[in-house]
Amino acid sequence: MEKSGYFAAVVAACQMFAPGPAQSVELSLSDKLGLLVAAYPETISGVEDGRLMFRDGSAPLLIDDGKAKDHFAKLAQGDVEDSLSQDYPLGPCEMKPDVNFDPGRIRSDSLMMRLYGASAREVERSLVRVAWFGKSVRLTKRQGAAAALEKVRDELAAKPALKKYLSPSAGTFNWRKVANAPNMSVHSFGAAIDINTKYADYWIWSGGKPGNVPNYANKYPMEIIDVFERHGFVWGGRWYHYDTMHFEYRPELIAIAKASGTSACP
Repeated sequence: MEKSGYFAAVVAACQMFAPGPAQSVELSLSDKLGLLVAAYPETISGVEDGRLMFRDGSAPLLIDDGKAKDHFAKLAQGDVEDSLSQDYPLGPCEMKPDVNFDPGRIRSDSLMMRLYGASAREVERSLVRVAWFGKSVRLTKRQGAAAALEKVRDELAAKPALKKYLSPSAGTFNWRKVANAPNMSVHSFGAAIDINTKYADYWIWSGGKPGNVPNYANKYPMEIIDVFERHGFVWGGRWYHYDTMHFEYRPELIAIAKASGTSACP
């Protein structure tokens, strides 16, 4: 499949689940896994016996490790099932997240490494330059991430008043763990971008502690968030432990939101 068709495949997969207007449905884990497979056709071939199967013939990946975890254990050592346990709310509306509602912040490092590379060197082999409002950033071409960012850029470039929020970028690829945490940042995989920090709010900057974040603020126009989401990126401003400058390519979560009707708008 051509890179430009990756996200289209996800949208097509949603059609079988799509609810009517103003409705929402609760998807089963099996439904969500179907959308996950459709989101990453370059790498994932299907699901068998509770495991993800891969096109390169590498060892299957267990979907659910069977361990009971609280929210912070999911963040630190999430499996595939954990990564799908909170439905991301979609749309051009702000909503204040509930305590420990972090859809997308819970990830499976093992899966991310299968999708993008298990080391900095391996990830770097797939990085490409994407022009970004007078400069360039490096994003992975794998899974269609760089192509999706180009679509975001092209759509936002038609709205010159938004440029001040977007540039300079605060970074893309950076092989590292999440700040003060044991799990990997999506920046490690070249599948995330931070926009202009001048307008950013971050839960640690606000004096928040894990599970106790007293302040939430957003200074970015929701028009920006809407464009990113429509091209497969989730926004860190949807998280209780918020990071409003941060967008990461997670087309499976956008597909699940569309299929379930999970919306940020009243």
